[in-house]
Amino acid sequence: MSPYINYMTEISTIKHDIIRQLDHLPLDFQRQVLDFAQALVKSYPKGVPGKDLLRFSGIMEPEDIQDMDKAIEESCERVDLNEW
Repeated sequence: MSPYINYMTEISTIKHDIIRQLDHLPLDFQRQVLDFAQALVKSYPKGVPGKDLLRFSGIMEPEDIQDMDKAIEESCERVDLNEW
């Protein structure tokens, strides 16, 4: 069996187990579970898969990247204690 099928089977089992457990909880506890699940979704880091970024590969010249690295090193890694 492929890892993907095992993964999908596990997800399906987890979802069914959660639903079965919810059936045994009073409504106010079910709301708490829903609130918790919604909080988890909001806190889950969002991003873009690397494969979706491949279209940007090579659009910058190596010299431009070096200039950016140099500017970051010179400006962004220093702390001016008198600034605030």
